[in-house]
Amino acid sequence: MKYCFGVDIGGTTVKMGLFEETGTILDKWEITTDTSEEGKAILPNVAASIEMKIEEHKLIKDDIIGIGAGVPAPVTAEGVVNGSANLGWTYKEVKKELEELTGMKSYIGNDANVAALGEMWKGGGEGEKNMIMVTLGTGVGGGIIIDGKMLVGSNGAGGEIGHLCVNYEETDQCGCGNKGCLEQYASATGIVRLARQKLGQEMRPTILNKQDVTAKDVFDAVKAGDEVAKEIATAFGRYLGYGLANLAVVADPAVFVIGGGVSKAGEVLIPYIREPYMERAFFANKNVRFVLAKLGNDAGICGAAKLVLDNE
Repeated sequence: MKYCFGVDIGGTTVKMGLFEETGTILDKWEITTDTSEEGKAILPNVAASIEMKIEEHKLIKDDIIGIGAGVPAPVTAEGVVNGSANLGWTYKEVKKELEELTGMKSYIGNDANVAALGEMWKGGGEGEKNMIMVTLGTGVGGGIIIDGKMLVGSNGAGGEIGHLCVNYEETDQCGCGNKGCLEQYASATGIVRLARQKLGQEMRPTILNKQDVTAKDVFDAVKAGDEVAKEIATAFGRYLGYGLANLAVVADPAVFVIGGGVSKAGEVLIPYIREPYMERAFFANKNVRFVLAKLGNDAGICGAAKLVLDNE
């Protein structure tokens, strides 16, 4: 039997998994991400943790195919990161450094792209080769899979769908410096922004608290039948659905996988996204499924392992 490691490097924790080449997860664990001193200890800590697991499971290094890793930054095809604010990194040759530290082949990708690969392999997109994953969290992340492969791009920024412009009249800046980005409306913080704008001028009764509202509150209120909350959800869905219709004419996915913290609202989300999508989608892109992500926190390690297996 051959083995590989899947690593998901986040700003707070590094999640790791040991996989058989069949895809079975044998072990999973996490360590704290040490972002001090420009994150110089992150990769050595990952390497040390992998070494401990090799000893613990009494593995032979020759039986390990390699290590896959997802990182929160654009990653070039050569495994180079030109900066990651979450990790404190500036320029870092992640693939080269991890290979030097472990003596094992390493394959590196952007964390959202890698998570999308995981969902294609074992989650919501299982059985498909063309899919788009949307992660609705603090921001909006994404991963585009075409013919079973991650879309990386020339600068490692392929699939950054949160920065698709969906409102040309917006005057507020997105965190990226542009205006009118999808993540200003469809992320958890974007939904709160839409809610506050709505509630600031709303005279009808609503169960939403005008002073303190979260994305979860909005969808809980939708489930309770609150009309004001439904209108906020409709505004969110229109931005996201129209944005996905624009992406579909480029990537032509078979399935959209919706993940991230906002997706915990459940199936109630799907109609709010699907209906505006169908309204604007090119006719040839309407034969598409919308599903919730299934792997949760395991998407990253699964996708990272799949990166290794796909390169063998």
